[in-house]
Amino acid sequence: MTPVVWLASYPKSGNTWMRVLLANLLATGEGLLNINTLSRRYGIASSRALFEDYSQLDSALLTEDEVDRLRPAVYLAWATDLAARADEAKNGGSPRHSERVFVKCHDAYTRLEDGTPLLGGSGAARGAVVVVRDPRDIAISLANQRGSTVDQAIDLMLDPEAILGRSRRGQIHQLPQRLLDWSSHVSSWLDQCDIPIHIVRYEDLQADAGAVLAVTARFAGLDVTNQQASKAAEASTFQILRCQEDAHGFAEARPGSRFFRHGKAGTWRTGLTRAQAERIEFIHGATMARLGYPIAGEGLS
Repeated sequence: MTPVVWLASYPKSGNTWMRVLLANLLATGEGLLNINTLSRRYGIASSRALFEDYSQLDSALLTEDEVDRLRPAVYLAWATDLAARADEAKNGGSPRHSERVFVKCHDAYTRLEDGTPLLGGSGAARGAVVVVRDPRDIAISLANQRGSTVDQAIDLMLDPEAILGRSRRGQIHQLPQRLLDWSSHVSSWLDQCDIPIHIVRYEDLQADAGAVLAVTARFAGLDVTNQQASKAAEASTFQILRCQEDAHGFAEARPGSRFFRHGKAGTWRTGLTRAQAERIEFIHGATMARLGYPIAGEGLS
């Protein structure tokens, strides 16, 4: 079986923090994880390098639809390759090597016209950790990352045709990813039946990262103790991540902005106007309730 586990989320929901936690949990050496090692060649499902290496095609010569039609085959071929390497490592006496490959994914869980899952279904991944966050907090964080206004970030979260990674300034290192609107993105993962999922709420991570990490790792099939998970959490605090970003930068940050800001939940209460919060709640209220996020207008500026 493939060792791939998708780390799926709408942007700015805590995906990178979850990746850091898992990377520190799996680390075998001494010292803190270098956050810039997260952005490895095949670290995200939309990696253009992954697509071109396994399709043997120049993606710049293909339309977005042509790329999408080939993506399932790419993930299946990669999964087969990873499974073979994991078997070789295990037979060679290295059981921890390639135990699991956690891969960032911002794509919604969509299907091609013939019903084929864009991400390859159960043949490409054994499951998915779906990281979710209060959309009111996402709007603030997304605006900071994109260098936009909060209202523009909310517009994106309400757009059923939203696509991430499409650039007017030429080719970038990621393929375009169909986001959909926030509710549709979340529901696409929760409602698919191809692979098992485990939901992680950002707010629960903030409350007790070690406990959430332990449960998440066991979902993925890793044999870990609570002590190991707690140690990984201690090495992955926002204070540590901010210090690393200050000292060395972070490859995934927008130039001139900070990626790891404060990591607090509930900033929407002072960061959104009442009208902005109500706009998000009106459209996304049903999905928010499904995830346990109450509709509340108190404390708004």
